[in-house]
Amino acid sequence: MNITFIGGGNMAKAMIGGLIHHGFTPSQVCVAEINAQQRRQLADEYGVTTTESIPDGTHCSEIIIFAVKPQQLHEAASQAAQFLQNKLVISIAAGVRTSDLSQWLNQHKFIIRAMPNTPALIGKGITGLYALPLVSSHQKEQTAAILKAVGTIIWVDKEAQLDAVTALSGSGPAYVFYFLEAMQEAGVQLGLTADTAKLLAVQTFLGATDLAAQSNDTLAILRTKVTSKGGTTEQALLSMEQSDIKNAFIRAMHTACDRSRQMGETFGHI
Repeated sequence: MNITFIGGGNMAKAMIGGLIHHGFTPSQVCVAEINAQQRRQLADEYGVTTTESIPDGTHCSEIIIFAVKPQQLHEAASQAAQFLQNKLVISIAAGVRTSDLSQWLNQHKFIIRAMPNTPALIGKGITGLYALPLVSSHQKEQTAAILKAVGTIIWVDKEAQLDAVTALSGSGPAYVFYFLEAMQEAGVQLGLTADTAKLLAVQTFLGATDLAAQSNDTLAILRTKVTSKGGTTEQALLSMEQSDIKNAFIRAMHTACDRSRQMGETFGHI
């Protein structure tokens, strides 16, 4: 299958790199990007075809991936609309609903909305996917092949669930970095060097998440197995509970989900 990316930013680069790593050839990929420097970088690094023109980029591809910012999607869709015919459209623009994108694309019906996250840059992302009803099984398989090149995928039955995906995994890497920052800062305050504290924090997250992924135990049971009665972990968790950290974290994710819905409303009226 031949693929055109409209937009050549970081997520597009991650996906292109993943595709080529998984056996796609550079000749199968075209990128329509207005920034000349980014076009040169993509051509030099991956050997893909690049163009400044969206219409030129769509001709030889059966799959079009909109990899632009949400506020740029309406303009990009307007330029591409008359050239899509029965092509599969995948959008990774956060918040923009398929109903609005379909309208901008002259009622195009073959649209899949994707919510990837930044670990896709190293092939360890996870992407939530929602397809309009007329998208075929073959098109879903093509989408899965593309997004699996940068990590794991999940399908949701209702588009509204992508707001929850955005709050959980789309924004999720920032939450992890936030906690890693706090652990590093605490380590420094307790006498460790910044490098040592960072290594301990990062490796602890890596090990704990791998354990959670491989274990049949629930997350709550895994936590209790680390928490000895009267020990250091118990005291740390009690301190967090007294500060209501768990509920504050849950509230923050609800806020992120609400913001995703608001973005859909905002960008849908552009």
